[in-house]
Order: sequence, then C-alpha cells, then structure tokens
Amino acid sequence: MGKVTAQKLQAAKYKVTILAKDETKTAAVAKEIGCEFVIADVTDHKAVRSAILSAGEIDILINNAGIWIQGPFDENEPEQVKRVMDVNALGTMFAAQAVIPSMKKRKQGRIVNVMSQAGLSAKAERVPYNASKWAVTGFTKSLQQELKPFGISVVGFYPGALNNEAIFVKSGNARDMSKGLELGIAAEALVYVCDLPNDVNVPELGILSLNY
Repeated sequence: MGKVTAQKLQAAKYKVTILAKDETKTAAVAKEIGCEFVIADVTDHKAVRSAILSAGEIDILINNAGIWIQGPFDENEPEQVKRVMDVNALGTMFAAQAVIPSMKKRKQGRIVNVMSQAGLSAKAERVPYNASKWAVTGFTKSLQQELKPFGISVVGFYPGALNNEAIFVKSGNARDMSKGLELGIAAEALVYVCDLPNDVNVPELGILSLNY
C-alpha cells in the first residue's frame, strides 16, 4: 500500500520521499514513481532521524512500515516477537519523533499512522501483532493531545483486510486476500486525509471491504 499511496500522492503533485531499508528495491520503486527516497531501518532511531533530516522539511509523515506474525503465543520465537514490536510500534514512534521538532517550529504538520483493524480489535494467535498495533493506537491518541496546541494533526488510519498478500508471504503465512479491500481505494483514503486543511484533523479513519 505504501507504493500505491506514493504513486497517487505523486500524481496529485505532492513532493514525495519514500523511506525503506533496502536500497536496491527502494531506488527502483522511487525511479518507477518518479519520487525521492532515503534509506533507513525504522527500528534504528539514529538512522531514521538522519534519513528524515536529509529529506528536508516534512509537511506530512505517513507511517506505513509493518510486519506480520501469527500462531500460538507460547510458540512465537522471542526474536520474532521483538522484531514485530520494534518495526510496528517503535518504528512508528521513531519516525514521528524525527519530524515533530520541525513541525513544531512551523506550527503545522500532519502525522498519519497506518495501523489496521487489529489496532481496534483482537484475535487469538495474533498476540504480538495485535499488541504492536494497539501500542500504536495508544501512541496515536496520546500524541493527538500533545501536538494539538502546536497545530499538528495526528491521524489513526485503520484499514481492514487488503487485497495484498505480501505481508503474509514474507512471514511464511501465505493466504488468499483476493476479497480484501483494493489497495488503490485505501490509498485514496490516505490522499483524502493529506488533502485536508492544516487545521482539520481526522482522529480515526477506518475503511473495510464488505466482501471479506
């Protein structure tokens, strides 16, 4: 969804910079879209801060990094549990932390945290994943209150199942997601959020497919 959203924002004349850790793949995607890119592992706060500072002033940050884990909690490997929490929760926090000082100085900005319905509900055998998304929900709600006096809006974006198997394939849990929400529709919802006036906030935005 990150790629599709970047494409739609670029087409809407936004100046887009994408951040990811794989330089070869990221450079190829950026070339295809026609946008800029920076490289960092979102779990490395120093690398994230450096990459974001090199990108210049950020008016809108969309936090979209995420990985999947499933299975009985007592069978989840501790290293996998930590990685999910680091990427999904801490990665979101580190990126937001890096853009806030500049936004505060300018008295404007927007931070969009892409979660999922897993940040609002819970399922068995999804414990670390749900915990990471609930952490971001709490982070988002708290940050909304903290940054409101500075003219900075913070949005919690909660899409349901998407027509995209990538996150599951990477974790070795491939599944049929063909009835999920089309990526382009979810991305258009994000563009809508980006288009809002600076002094308007959408605290929570959920979007679901009725077919899934």
